[in-house]
Amino acid sequence: MALVSGCERKPATDNSPAKTAGSEKSDSAKPGTDSGASMVRIPGGSFIMGDKTQVDAPPHEVAVSSFYMDKYLATQDQYQKVMGDNPSRWKAGRNPVEQVRWSDAVKFCNRRSQLENLQPCYDLKTWKCNFQANGYRLPTEAEWEYACRAGTSTAYFFGDNPSKLGDYAWFDKNSARRAQSVGQKLPNPWGLYDMCGNVWQWCNDFYQVDYYQQAPHQDPKGPEAGETKVVRGGAWRFGADTCRCGYRYNENPGYSDVCFGYDIYGFRCVRSAGAAGASPKGRASAGLSVQAWRRACSSILGARKPSL
Repeated sequence: MALVSGCERKPATDNSPAKTAGSEKSDSAKPGTDSGASMVRIPGGSFIMGDKTQVDAPPHEVAVSSFYMDKYLATQDQYQKVMGDNPSRWKAGRNPVEQVRWSDAVKFCNRRSQLENLQPCYDLKTWKCNFQANGYRLPTEAEWEYACRAGTSTAYFFGDNPSKLGDYAWFDKNSARRAQSVGQKLPNPWGLYDMCGNVWQWCNDFYQVDYYQQAPHQDPKGPEAGETKVVRGGAWRFGADTCRCGYRYNENPGYSDVCFGYDIYGFRCVRSAGAAGASPKGRASAGLSVQAWRRACSSILGARKPSL
């Protein structure tokens, strides 16, 4: 199969394919959205962003304002309800929607905002994001990594050793070579599921290999222009290294209908907490302490394993 010209991913230069805590989370939260999604409030704070093993991700301190993030990846049921179709290859209502381009994810954000009488964030003629709007948008790369790390500073949010990755993520060693239903693995310390593995997650930012060297300290939003958009988190047919919190990847946004999506790309939405009317109804707050989260995960894993 030949790729359409202009729709390819920018080659990676490395030849590769926190400090805050909130209150205890509530699993029963539903934010009163027509898409049926639950959101978690992510507390603002500073963290060390990046990965010293990646040439395009030198570690540096970043400050992020508070925001709300979807607890789960956008599912096929949610996408069908909001957009009226399901482009996914691996059809199942609770599976993450995939085969979506960046432009498809942005259109979903706008439509979801309109269904809730919120101000859409994106101008679909220029593809610019209005960060002052109170509607839904894709996370910035900094927001995504901050939420993924959830107050931790290790390579993965559960530690530096990838041997436990299968408890938290679907990747090439356990996925049966396809996307899997959301929420089956353990969450990160802030109650976010599938932050690594399953499908790559679109971010709002353009990708630039040396952007970190020139990024602002407070709420970086990526370069003003570029050829590709950032995706984060790894996916079902990629290895453990791509699931590292600081690992960067990029793909063509697919502005044109001649570009097509792949079954490894999905997304989740965020809303700026500072925007007028931004507080979702019945939201959950992020912030189990890392110690409490580890105890909870150990208890769940112990219950899953048959006694000898």
